[in-house]
This record gives sequence, C-alpha cells and structure tokens, in this order.
Amino acid sequence: MRLAWHCDAHRHLGVLPGFPFYGGPSVAPATGARATIAELVADLDAQGVERALVIPNYGVPDPEIAFSFNELCVEATTVDDRIRAALWVSPLPRDAERTRAAFALAGEPGVRALKLSFLLGGRPTDPDCRPLLDEIFAVARAHGLVVHVHTSPGAASDIDEVGNLVEWYGDEVAVHLVHFGGGMSGHIKLAGHRFFDWIQAGKQVYTDLSWAIGFAPRWLAEEVSRRGIGHDRILFASDEPWGDHVGEHARFTAAAGDGELAELAFRGTFDKLYG
Repeated sequence: MRLAWHCDAHRHLGVLPGFPFYGGPSVAPATGARATIAELVADLDAQGVERALVIPNYGVPDPEIAFSFNELCVEATTVDDRIRAALWVSPLPRDAERTRAAFALAGEPGVRALKLSFLLGGRPTDPDCRPLLDEIFAVARAHGLVVHVHTSPGAASDIDEVGNLVEWYGDEVAVHLVHFGGGMSGHIKLAGHRFFDWIQAGKQVYTDLSWAIGFAPRWLAEEVSRRGIGHDRILFASDEPWGDHVGEHARFTAAAGDGELAELAFRGTFDKLYG
C-alpha cells in the first residue's frame, strides 16, 4: 500500500538465516526481509518513503551476520539518495575488532548513525562494555552521527539500563531510543516523565513509536501537547521487516493527527537528524 510521501527512521536490509528461537524448530519469521538494494528501493517506492534510515538486519544471535550487512547498507546510500545508513556496532570486548572496522566506514557520506542493540549481549552498565561504549560515542561525536539504540522491557534493553546512555552521552551526541521503551513499563517510564525530563535537561534524546502498544502513541501525543515540548523529538519508523509499515503509519497518524507533531515526525525531524 502506497501512502503519502514520508520519511522512515528505522528499517532493515539483509536476510537472516533460520534459527531455532526459544527452543523451537528453526524459523525465519521476518518474511519481508530484503537481500538486495533493488528490493529495498522497490519497497520505498511502493510505500511512499521519501527518505529512510537503513540498518543492518539482526536478531539471530550471531553478531557477525549483522556486521556483514554494514557495507551493503553503505552501498545502498550510493545507489539511491533517499537512503541513509546506520552501521552496526557493539560494545562487547569480543566484537572490538569488528566494531573498529565499522568505524572505518563512519565518514562515508551516506552514513548518519551507529546502531546499538544489547539483544545480542552486553549491557550499558557492564564495566567490560564501557570502554567500547566510550569509543562508539566518541566516533559518533566526531562524525556528527546519531546513536540508534534498541529498547525493550526488562534485562539489558530496559530503559533503566539504556537510559544511562542518554545520561552519560546525551549532552554531546544525539541518542535515538527505538520503540519508545518497547512495551508497557518502558512507555510509562518515558511518557510519565523521563523523556521530558531529559529534553528539559538539554539532552539530545529522540524516539520513535514502532512496536508501541495500544495506549502509548495517543498518550505521548497528549503529553507533548500538554507540556509544550517534545514535538521535534519523535520520528516515524516502520522497523520493516520486523514491523508493519502500513500498520505503524496508521497507528501514528491516528494518534498524532495532521498538525505540527505529524509534520515533524513524518518529515521535519528526520531532515534535522538524518537528512
């Protein structure tokens, strides 16, 4: 389904192998994953995506697969000028060599972000991860890049953990908190006060509402209106192929309406952060 032209601040490139998740049979659930740049561009055309931040696909617990898609994402930026790339990086000491190889691509013209996710190991407060976290944010600062961070409730991706990155680095580097906390507890922690507290404290914090559950988009839009801040810190993101582009667009539109928040989320804030 093709929608009005808009920007997408989070979608993936690369096909993952099957994996026996949760002790079951080997499966490949991301059925919309794209292996080639041509397939990606066809999706952008079909969905009305004016510009997109494209991120290496990940999920299978083998970081080498995610790292292997970095060059493909960078190449995509040279094929279609609508595309900006994020590079997969890791704070795990065992991934140091691969992360530093990714840093070598950070100066490429189409690169706009570094992608962090603790789903494949580590945690922000692990002392063993802190040295490479410092390096990752130093590279982001040096190249004017955003650090794009997965959030989900509990464990290492909970906002109680990931929020430390905003506290430690958000004065100098933009931090994009993907999925607005990723579930009930994260939504309440962020919309209840933390997201707005960080903005008022001068932190460069941004978010998107992909994966957000029922009440969250509406409540966040109401809080933005009530508080009078945050309009320019929210982006539309589909998280394809793990998310559903049409569904995410409809849900955000229903919450944001067609005013300033929608205009900024669908275009203006992407231009500022990634354009």
